[in-house]
Amino acid sequence: MSHISVLLDATVNAVLAERQTGIFVDATFGRGGHSRALLQKLDSDARLIAFDKDPQAIAVAQALATEDSRFQIIHASFADLSEQLNQIGVNRVDGIMADLGVSSPQLDQAERGFSFMHDGPLDMRMDDSQGQTAADWLLEIDEQDLADVIFQYGEERYSRRIAKAIKQRITQSGRINTTAELAELVKTAHPKWEKHKHPATRTFQAIRIAINTELDDIERFLPQAVEMLAVDGRLAVISFHSLEDRLIKQFIQAESSFPEDTGIGMPVAQKDTRRLKKIDRVKASDAEVKANPRARSAWLRVAARRAQGQSHD
Repeated sequence: MSHISVLLDATVNAVLAERQTGIFVDATFGRGGHSRALLQKLDSDARLIAFDKDPQAIAVAQALATEDSRFQIIHASFADLSEQLNQIGVNRVDGIMADLGVSSPQLDQAERGFSFMHDGPLDMRMDDSQGQTAADWLLEIDEQDLADVIFQYGEERYSRRIAKAIKQRITQSGRINTTAELAELVKTAHPKWEKHKHPATRTFQAIRIAINTELDDIERFLPQAVEMLAVDGRLAVISFHSLEDRLIKQFIQAESSFPEDTGIGMPVAQKDTRRLKKIDRVKASDAEVKANPRARSAWLRVAARRAQGQSHD
């Protein structure tokens, strides 16, 4: 399947908020669909800085950078957003967008080892130039910790049974080298298959999230994104599963809520510590889902940076 950017217009319009100039960030370049759409709407004096961990994405981005002087790519995780932007002299930006999770090209290329649908080496690294492969990780992790990962990151109710099968197979036969081996192992161990869903779906998701520290990176990214935004700057984040969306929802809720009252005596004036204002939550339309089934589970959440320092009663 070719890569189709999800919620493209909604995300670009949300992060721009009718502006045509400023400094913007695409925290997850991928194959560049959102970046290109944003550049088409920006003036000649605007600037777009993109991040990605994937060397293949970096190659695509470098080609775009040679075509458009307004664009710059940084080979790094968005978890290091503030540090990387500060290093190039950027202290405030006017908008940040992020399209979380794994991209269609990563899923569809067997050699990347993300998918149980395409047999390939059991890798799963978004940045395959460094770090531990899924195959190596499964060798080292113990059964209890593996069960916890599959349960927490895959929301898989049969995590203990699956973890036990994986570790027994490694003990008996050694390293699991391919995605097909792992998928078949999980399929055999799984006692109750969901309709229209491969039994290894949740386990593969969990291992991928663990290998790439995806949720940890999101938790590091969000506070930095807010800190880097200028007043009225927009944060627009697309998520594809409940674990991601829950982190974003809870973060925006916390940053857009008044401090809790003490409950003692009369209300007192408090410093307004809210940094965000909720703007919107958008789901892909039926037409978009029909054209691109991977949009089915996507949610876009949008918030704006507030000025601080006001008081309220």
